This record gives sequence, structure tokens and C-alpha cells, in this order.
Amino acid sequence: MKLRKIIPVFLYAVALVVLFIFLLNMFTPTSVKLTYAQAMAHIENQNVSDLQIRGNVLNMTLVQPVEGNKKVQHELADPDGFWQKMEDTFAAQKEAGVLTDYDFTPQRAFSVYDLIPPLLIVGLILLGIGMFLWMLFAGKANNNHPLNNFGKANAQLGHNGKKVTFQDVAGMEEEKKELQEVVDFLCDPGKYAKIGAKIPHGILLSGPPGTGKTLLARAVAGEADVVFLSLSGSDFMEMYVGVGASRVRDLFDQARKAAPAIIFIDEIDAVGRKRGSGMGGGHDEREQTLNQLLVEMDGFSKSEGVIVLAATNRPDILDPALLRPGRFDRQVYVGVPDSSEREAILKVHAKDKCLDDTVDLKTVAMATGGFTGADLSNLLNEAAILAARENRPALNMGDLNEAMMKVLAGPEKRNRVRLQRDLKITAVHEAGHAVAMYSLPTHDPVRQISIIPRGRALGLTWTQPETESNHLTRNEMYEMIVGLLGGRVAEELFLNDISTGASNDIDRASKLARDMVGRYGMSKSLGTVSYTGGGELFIGRDFERTKSYSEKVAGTMDDEVKALMDRAYQHCTEILTKDSEKLHKIVDFLLEKEIMSGKQFVQCMKGQPITEDTASNLFDEFRDQSSNADTEMGGKTDE
Repeated sequence: MKLRKIIPVFLYAVALVVLFIFLLNMFTPTSVKLTYAQAMAHIENQNVSDLQIRGNVLNMTLVQPVEGNKKVQHELADPDGFWQKMEDTFAAQKEAGVLTDYDFTPQRAFSVYDLIPPLLIVGLILLGIGMFLWMLFAGKANNNHPLNNFGKANAQLGHNGKKVTFQDVAGMEEEKKELQEVVDFLCDPGKYAKIGAKIPHGILLSGPPGTGKTLLARAVAGEADVVFLSLSGSDFMEMYVGVGASRVRDLFDQARKAAPAIIFIDEIDAVGRKRGSGMGGGHDEREQTLNQLLVEMDGFSKSEGVIVLAATNRPDILDPALLRPGRFDRQVYVGVPDSSEREAILKVHAKDKCLDDTVDLKTVAMATGGFTGADLSNLLNEAAILAARENRPALNMGDLNEAMMKVLAGPEKRNRVRLQRDLKITAVHEAGHAVAMYSLPTHDPVRQISIIPRGRALGLTWTQPETESNHLTRNEMYEMIVGLLGGRVAEELFLNDISTGASNDIDRASKLARDMVGRYGMSKSLGTVSYTGGGELFIGRDFERTKSYSEKVAGTMDDEVKALMDRAYQHCTEILTKDSEKLHKIVDFLLEKEIMSGKQFVQCMKGQPITEDTASNLFDEFRDQSSNADTEMGGKTDE
């Protein structure tokens, strides 16, 4: 170690020792030294409240202080002789209440234990100096030192032990085509350089949670066989301002050294949120981190062979500067899979599952509309757990049916104590939904009615469409409102009372009606104007935003929504009044059997005898249609 490095350390050590001695003296009580005559005078004048002899030192606490100190000392030449001489005096003063305490400890020989306190103090001083030196210099010789790593990006390097390629990603053919260009560039950058093409600096993968954005990013790195640096947006954030920006710089430095490489930032909205948003301004640490990310991606320092992939399910709250060309040049939307993609995903996740011969994954794919890849994986896992619970060697369609209902609505609660009154209310409520939906031309077919409690619902009416559609018409939305009001209308008509069971139905119907009037421009009096914003509330953007319409328009919207709800309520009342006899048959069947399948429901509505051999398995409703490869179906529930 050079002299110029040793001198500052020595000065720091000396300063630390001086500070320790100063603190020790500051908290150590001071005593006044007295002569023998002065000490005897205080004893004779009864000015001593406490007296102790330790070795040859006489310690006294005075009633009247001397020089501002009550603690005084005197060194005795003969402690034993002094004690024998004054013992009667001390005893008399204690009886008189002058002395509260007196004690005599004879002089003892020196012991090695007397060295413990000073050695302990010296050891603590040396330990403090050693820790200081270690923190100051050890990190320079060790790259893994915590102080050195504080500003480093702890990115995961590699594929977590398993290389993923596009063959491991089921479905998403269009998305894989978009990303194939990235793979080609990383494998053969000269091909694009010859023609003057530049590969996007960044690609943003957006879409609902669980659709496979992270898996797709790993597949890109696996296909290109390049270094894959992955971390979450929250990994940049610390309580100290500037640490996040340092980690961004370190991350890109690592990627440049390992180029060609892919940087993957999951949940980038944690760090890429709009700047200056929120109450009272922005977040300094997040904004500095975002600024550094913008600089690194913008090309102020070249990062050839480095591509940034990021994933989020909230692209609407990202900073506009992050999404402009030159940073995230391209956005790839990863949506919910259709039936054919769901079937492919189910086959991938079923590779390590023991399936019964009766399991038809195509039928399962048809009946699971709206499920993401993560949902389908969870469905198969829940079914496998149910099969293992029953000690079956393989899972069957019954396990898949129960797993789907458990995922969507919760497990069955057959052991719950249920009053006959509650069962009657639930049966009437669910029958009202089913009958109203059956009479609506555009409404989804009823697949099952149940009065067995699941989750928070006391009963369920399951509906699943015959085809998947990405659009909803005004008439379809209106008939959805009519169907949602079926439970409340049935209670009022056939029980002469109403319950709280329709609260969720009313909430959903009211939201749908308000969207029709204020968001989708489906109101005749208000015209084709949108008065409400779509999507979820973002407090940083929407908290202080004023309404874009007047109080008069707000009142008109309320009137329109109420009129729409009233019209739907009246329409539903007419339907249930007309089919009241069929509704009562359904209620009686539910009170007896608890579950009515879709086929049994149709038989009842058509006036046919209800067969007993129709199973309650939801997948049975799709078996007859699974042979048609072009048929695509989805699912939803109504509580």
C-alpha cells in the first residue's frame, strides 16, 4: 500500500480514537480530590450522604456540593485503620439518618480479570478501525463487494437452465413473425447493413397478464442463441436517488461487452411511468432512472448488437418519450389466444401430465374462451391436483370440468349449512336469469344452472357463446342487461320480495348501460359522442383531470342510463311473466337436483320431458361440436 494511501487512514484512525476518548470522558462523572483533613471535616460536619471505601480510595457523596460537585475522593494510607477508627461514627450517623449507605471493601491483590475492561475497550476501538479499513479498501480488491455492487444491475444471465425457442411457444404465429426479424439481425447483422436497414432499438411486448410475453422474449434469445440479460423494472428502484441510473448504465455496459445480446425488462411500467405525474410532482429516483434509460436507448453511445425487449400490461401509462421511434420503435401486442391457439397451448402444458383416454383437449379449448396461456396451465395443474387427491393414476374430463369451475367461481361448498328459504331464493334467482337469457335471440346459450355455492356466489348460471366474436352490438349489449336483471325480476315476481343477491348483477348491468350511453355513443339524445374515458384509472394522469362535459350533459346521461335500465327491466318482466310456468318447473328441478345441465334446460323450455342421463359436465355441451374444426367457442359465467 502506498504512503499516500496510508496517511489518510492513519489520520482517520487517530480521529476515531480521539473521538472515543472525548465521549468516554464526557459520560464519565468527575470527582473532586480532597485532603485527609477536608474529608474528615465533611464527615464530622455530617455533610456526607453516602460513603464507600474501594481499595485505598475513599468515595463520598456530599449533601452540600464542593466546587459544584457532589462526588469527592481521598486516597487513604491505611484503609483498615481508618475503617476501624471511624466505624462507630459511620454507624451512629446511619442511625441518625445522615448516612444512607456506607460500605468497605478491603484492598485485594491484582488479578488478571482487572485487564478485561480496558482490553475490551481497546478491542472495540481496533474493531471499529478494522471495519472502516475493510469498507474503504476491501471493495477495491473484490468486484463482488456489496459497496461495489450497490450501483450494479443484478441482471439474470442466461435462460434459467432451460433454453426456450419458438417451438416451445404455442400459438402466437403473427407475434413470432414480428420477432423473427430480430433473430435474423442478431444472427446476420450484415444482411441488414448492406441495404441500409436498421433493426429497432427496442420492442415493447404489451398485452393482458399471463399471455406469454416473458416466454416470447426468452424464445427470441433462444432462437438467436445470444446472451440474455433479464431483470424487472422494480430492480432499478432504490431509496437512494441515482442508484437506478447507475444500474441502467451498468446494464447496458454488460450488454455491450457481451454483444450480440438481448436486454429484457419485465414490468417496465415500474420505471417507465410518465414523468411529472402524481400528486405533488414526480418521483426523483424513478425519473432519473427513466432519463438514463432514454439516453442509453437513444444512441448517444452506440450499442451495436444490443436490442431491448420489454413487457407490460399497462402501455397507456408509459412515458411518451419511451415509446417514440428510436427507443421502442415497435410494439407487439400479445393478446388472448383463440380456440386453435388454446388447443396448442394445452398440448404443450399437457406433456408432463398423465391424461385419461377420455380427455379431449380440443373440446377443452372450445370451452375455455378468454383463458390465457397461464390460465390454461393453471387449469391442467388444478385438474392434476384433483386427480391425485382421489388417488387416480390419470386425470379425466371430470377433473378438468371441476378445475375449470373452481378456477372461475371457486370450489364447491356442499357442506355449508343452507336454509330452505335461501335455497328457494337462489333457485328462483338463477332460474330467472336462465329463462330471460333463453328468450333473447342474441344472448349466449345457457350451459348449466347450479344452486351449489361456489366462492362468494350462492348460485351460478353458466353461459357460453357458440362462436368467438371481437365485437358487441348495441342490441347484444341491451340483451345482456336484460339477462343480468333476470334474477332481480324473478325475485320480485315470484317471491313478492327482493334480496341482496342481485347486487353484482345490478353493478354489471349499470356499468354496461353507462358505457353504452357515455362511452360508445349509443344514445340517441346525446349523439355519437364519448363522454367517459376507457381503461383503468391512473392517478398520476387522471386524478386532476376535469370532466369533459357539463353538468347538464351529466344529468342527461343519468336520465338515459335510468331509462335504458327501466326499459330492460320491463322487457325482462314481460319475458318471465310469459314463461312463469316453465320457470317454476326449473325451480322445482333445482331444489331437487341442485344442478341442471344445458340440455335439460332446453328440454324444459321446449316442453319436453327432462331426461336423467344428461351429465352436468360443461364439456359435454361441446363434444358434439368438437368434430367441426372451424367452430370456435368461449365461455363466461353469470352470478
